[in-house]
Amino acid sequence: MTFQRYVALGDSFTEGVGDPDPSRPNGLRGWADRVAEVLAADNPGFRYANLAIRGRKLPAIIDEQLEPALAMQPDLVTIHGGGNDVLRPKVDIDALAVSYDDTVARLVATGARVAMFTIFDPGPGGIYGPMRGRMAVFNEWVREIADKHGVTVVDMWRMRDVDLAKVMDTDRMHLNSKGHTYMAMRVLEALDVAHPLTLPALEDLPVKGRREQLLDNARWTREFLGPWIHRRVTGRSSGDGVTPKRPSLEPVAPPVG
Repeated sequence: MTFQRYVALGDSFTEGVGDPDPSRPNGLRGWADRVAEVLAADNPGFRYANLAIRGRKLPAIIDEQLEPALAMQPDLVTIHGGGNDVLRPKVDIDALAVSYDDTVARLVATGARVAMFTIFDPGPGGIYGPMRGRMAVFNEWVREIADKHGVTVVDMWRMRDVDLAKVMDTDRMHLNSKGHTYMAMRVLEALDVAHPLTLPALEDLPVKGRREQLLDNARWTREFLGPWIHRRVTGRSSGDGVTPKRPSLEPVAPPVG
């Protein structure tokens, strides 16, 4: 299938956080850019917009990004949200599902191909372990909404063919560059689009002793967890002052390197 107008909606995952590229808007590349590059190859009429902004919860994604997306009359839309919501101490997942359902219905009504995402499986331990149950509930809503409207699901929860720790950035929250390449491959495959992408070799993680693990955890708490908690307490967001990196449909330049 050949797409002509691709609009990506979402949060930091879709903005491309964890995949730095100083030559690009917001200094990020990400899986959505990589998908767009494949779709643009030998397709001179292709245009791409990315409205995603880091830190956005699902209601804000819908409020800020849905109408601009509809106005562009896309024939392909990807939408990811919910990850920032389920990490909050209190969240009404059923209410989120109602608004998500309505949003997907409006996107589908345009005739566009729509793809949505489940949240990754964090496993029973680690910092995200306590939220695993609510992540699973949210994912079931995603699958139900997708079934209802006949849209594509990129099911991150069921991606067991890659070691998650090897494709995560040092902040333990976002994909690294290799992870974004992997995700671009999975999105294209879900859309039945042939692609030339290959996953770079994933190096084995170093085996660390208890003291090294404690030092790593202390550094991570100081550099990432502490600031994240502070933003929550003060009502701020990592996306404050950030604008969409591609707010309108534009041609896609071939990747460099």
